[in-house]
Amino acid sequence: MEFLVTMTTHVPDGTPAAEVDRVRAREAARSRELATQGHLLRLWRPPLQPGEWRTLGLFAADDGAQLEEVLASMPLRVWRTDEVTPLSPHPNDPGIGAHGSGPGAGARSGGGDPAAKSAGTS
Repeated sequence: MEFLVTMTTHVPDGTPAAEVDRVRAREAARSRELATQGHLLRLWRPPLQPGEWRTLGLFAADDGAQLEEVLASMPLRVWRTDEVTPLSPHPNDPGIGAHGSGPGAGARSGGGDPAAKSAGTS
C-alpha cells in the first residue's frame, strides 16, 4: 500500500545549530535505509516560506501501523508532524500499464534510491 505523507518540521527555538545538523544528517542516512528497504519511494519539496521545513513523501507499507513504525524511526520525527493520506490505484493512472512499464512504474517498484539524491526530509 502507498501513502502520501506531508511532513512539516518545527525546530524549537534555541536549538543549537550543531544539534540541528546532527539530526538532519541522521535523517538523511535513515532516509537512504528506508529507500533501500522499499519503504521510501519518493521525496518532493513544495514551495516554502522562509524558515519553513516541509516535505512530501511517497511511502510504501503493508498498512498504517507499519507506516507509523517507519515514520517513527526517522530522526526528524522529534520535531515533525505528519499528515498521512492513504493512496489507492486509480483506473486511469497512466503509470499503470499491462506490464507495469508506464511512467512512474520504477517509483512504485522501489526503483532507484531517491533519498540518496536528497539531503533527507528536512
